[in-house]
Amino acid sequence: MAEQAAEGRAGPGENERLINQLRKRRHDAVHRGGEPERQQRRRGKLTARERIRRLLDPESFSELDTFVTHRSGQFDMAERRVAGDGVVTGFGTVEGRQVFVFSHDASFMGGSLGEAFAEKVCKVMELAERTGCPVIGINDSAGARIQEGVVSLAGYADIFYRNVRCSGVVPQLSVVAGPCTGGAVYSPAITDFTFMVRKVGYMFITGPEVVRVTTGEEVDFEQLGGADVHSQRSGVAHFESQTEDEAFAQVRRVLSFLPQNSSERPPERHPTDSPQRADPELQTIIPDSHREPYEMREVIRRVVDDGDFLEVQPLFAPNLLVGFARLDGLSVGVVANQPRHLAGALDIGASVKGARFVRFCDAFNIPLVTLVDVPGFLPGSDQEHGGIIRHGAKLLYAYAEATVPKLTVITRKAYGGAYDVMCSKHLGADYNCAWPTAEIAVMGAEGAVRFLGRGRSGEHSEEEMIAEYREQFANPYHAAERGYVDDIIEPRQTRPALIRALRMAGGKRVEPPRRRHGNIPL
Repeated sequence: MAEQAAEGRAGPGENERLINQLRKRRHDAVHRGGEPERQQRRRGKLTARERIRRLLDPESFSELDTFVTHRSGQFDMAERRVAGDGVVTGFGTVEGRQVFVFSHDASFMGGSLGEAFAEKVCKVMELAERTGCPVIGINDSAGARIQEGVVSLAGYADIFYRNVRCSGVVPQLSVVAGPCTGGAVYSPAITDFTFMVRKVGYMFITGPEVVRVTTGEEVDFEQLGGADVHSQRSGVAHFESQTEDEAFAQVRRVLSFLPQNSSERPPERHPTDSPQRADPELQTIIPDSHREPYEMREVIRRVVDDGDFLEVQPLFAPNLLVGFARLDGLSVGVVANQPRHLAGALDIGASVKGARFVRFCDAFNIPLVTLVDVPGFLPGSDQEHGGIIRHGAKLLYAYAEATVPKLTVITRKAYGGAYDVMCSKHLGADYNCAWPTAEIAVMGAEGAVRFLGRGRSGEHSEEEMIAEYREQFANPYHAAERGYVDDIIEPRQTRPALIRALRMAGGKRVEPPRRRHGNIPL
């Protein structure tokens, strides 16, 4: 023992004491329990570590910075030191693939953000960037910690900065399972996908009381910033769920389509659906009437592997569908006009929704499949005054900028400028095909005849002129003659045609112009 002491080493008894001390401190940090956690459960919410355990693969979570505490001695903070400082951080796996995660701990000071809290979050974000792994944030925080003053504001800015550095490098996903207010909303807003739990999560910059005092408007948390508001009206949320477990299942499903980072390809799954499968039902899915809508989701399901389509933002701007699917085991991003809403016309919401999704897919090497049935941009003074020119240009810019494989199918209508915008050959699409029902023209037959038929009303009836216009102009053959459409296919052959084109374009290499970055019309 004397020799061990002389060498500065503890004996076996001292080692055991230190190990037991470590176990106790870790247990106290991880299992605080008490009234704060009971309050969390009474609100129908999971604790920070419960959320992580339910999100990640079993027994895969490794916690970092378990013993970190705040450093502030102001107000009553000196007596309120708790290990972890209101956030749990670490890494684990989802379906065997590594991810980094942080989860706000609302049982300590409402999960408010202070200096040490922010440093913990920044650390896992930096690790995610360096190692090329997705990062998932579970938000449930009262906002900036008032007792730490400007330091807490600096902490938010540090997180925002890392959100931007990670953007387009690794996937970033945010789950809103509690309050997310004030400046805190900007971190989820920068991330790629936001998941909100109904009646539990909410997001707003200024709360109901501030709104009432400043504007006189009476509004509650749900009406101001609940999941329904952000998934249907503002477009801030991409997915909403009834429970936290449902939200975590959504996160896992989204990740299954994504690569680990921008340098990798998305995971390829062994297909169970034949690449040669033809679908006779597609032959008759287009109605005889040009004005009658049909369900574009049904077209998508009949084309992709096993009918599996994960729609993103299904309740926002429903005239445009976006989401993930697979073709012969390969992940693809799908963008499609929805004739059941606004006849599939592009409006402000649809343009922004589509542009954001296209840019995400391009950032992470996910090929794009576009299904077109678009009568044009939505007319009206509200759209013009709201900036449809600027917002529509976002979608155009996103498609033109994208360098991933781009495949386009025109099913029925492709009129005017919207034909150009919806991934036309002229924006660098690699494979464009059309069904025989496709009408590619400057405008619809009825409008064209009203314009061109002036002075000819006595020669032919309007019905005859419409039929003549359709035969001469409103068909895919003129575009095919010019090479603007690579092929005209039977609808039932859409799946095998797209899979062949996807394999053809798989080795695509495009060198963008030398520049810092473009200037998308924001």
